[in-house]
Amino acid sequence: MIDDLDRQLISLLRSQSRTPVAAIARELGVNRSTVTARIDSLTRSGVIESFTIRLSDEIDRDSVRAITLVLSEPQRGQDVVRTIRGFPEVERLHSTLGTWDLVVQLRASTMAEFDAALERIRAIPGVRDTQTSLLVNSLTG
Repeated sequence: MIDDLDRQLISLLRSQSRTPVAAIARELGVNRSTVTARIDSLTRSGVIESFTIRLSDEIDRDSVRAITLVLSEPQRGQDVVRTIRGFPEVERLHSTLGTWDLVVQLRASTMAEFDAALERIRAIPGVRDTQTSLLVNSLTG
């Protein structure tokens, strides 16, 4: 179970995962060893699954980006989520209420890689339907 300190730590890591442990400790008002132990514990327990980077759209402007909406069979939803999470092209994954069960934000280096990722999503047992929109330009930030 995570507590308020863990939630605060996770929030700081989400906003800037490269912040030095000493700076996080100062922000949270705890010792560096406490921050290190909490990060290790959250990682071991699976609360933190990985640390990653997100490239600026300016740097990666030639990549193929899309939003794919996924409808899954009711009893297979968690299996679908676990499988999609493992795809390297998946930047973000959200559950939703309404017609579609998932919103998947994809990024691939080429159209061929994008097409292969989309085909892998469609082939997951339990996926009933998908709808994809290619992203053309980012209009924020």
